[in-house]
Amino acid sequence: MALNAEEKDALSQRVRERLVKRKEFILQEGQVCQYYTFVTEGCFRMYAIDKAGKEHNVQFAAESDWIADIGSFYSDKPSKLFIESMEPSRILQIDKQDLIHMYRHYPKFVRNFKVIFENKFVELQNRVLQNISSTAEERYLAFLEQYPNLSNRIPSIQIASYLGITPEFLSKVRKDVANNKTPIAN
Repeated sequence: MALNAEEKDALSQRVRERLVKRKEFILQEGQVCQYYTFVTEGCFRMYAIDKAGKEHNVQFAAESDWIADIGSFYSDKPSKLFIESMEPSRILQIDKQDLIHMYRHYPKFVRNFKVIFENKFVELQNRVLQNISSTAEERYLAFLEQYPNLSNRIPSIQIASYLGITPEFLSKVRKDVANNKTPIAN
């Protein structure tokens, strides 16, 4: 839902703009997620590190997308995730108290953030279903559909981590897709 002038002004007083360097963290494991972040320029990845030290990408966010460890943000508990910039980026951040203020004084924010949360939840459900029932090729095609502008912007190793495959197997998957050996679902 579009914001009116008063809502835009109120929001601009409560968000903080930041420039973020490539490979800079806006959240690290063990920190409490303090901000809900909107990406105006650039790209981020959210990931966890397992006990063996292997990174597992959970989510990417590029222009016009939101990123946060929502569980940590609302529970005030330490995050198990990292959020790292993959390119020089410009972001807008709002902290919990300011977001709650916006919810209380401007009901449109409740509706808008409800839609954002629901869309992220649907993405997560789809991702879980893909991980338990889809081939690597199908997961790659779903990645391309969800993140159409990222396949040429981020390193293959990061895409492979997101898909749960090796970079070498990703190369084979890409070759098969390019040669149209993989059926594309409608």
